[in-house]
Amino acid sequence: MYYKFLYLGFKIYCFLFRPIRMGVRVMMIEDEKVWLVKHTYLPGWFMPGGGVNKWETIGQAARREAREETGAELGEISLVGVFTSYVQWKTDHTSVFLCRDFKFTGGSDAEIAELHAFPLNELPKDTYDLHAKLLKKFLNGTLESNFGEW
Repeated sequence: MYYKFLYLGFKIYCFLFRPIRMGVRVMMIEDEKVWLVKHTYLPGWFMPGGGVNKWETIGQAARREAREETGAELGEISLVGVFTSYVQWKTDHTSVFLCRDFKFTGGSDAEIAELHAFPLNELPKDTYDLHAKLLKKFLNGTLESNFGEW
């Protein structure tokens, strides 16, 4: 419940100040399945990720967010691209990474309600639209550009 109030406050902040933000997402793929998370404060499934902290590189942020949201330690990661979204009165620039080398060493933090692996060709219907589109392009080999709008 606590996270829902924080998220509501964040939405009000975005409406008032129209921030520009930098974030990361990780496509954690294993055996042609992708690991997705469900948050306690949002409906649907998402690739693990979040904001980049001050004095943190995007690679460090990707590793931290994966560890916090899934309990996984990432091995080799590669940059898929940087994508922009203009949803909910803000400008989000999100660096998306691919990781096929990870190991679960702990649990997720309190903001994560569920963690589950789904076949890339059978994503849940309530997968966040922008993430589902990118994952489908990745699966089909049609990811034409590594930047642009989601």
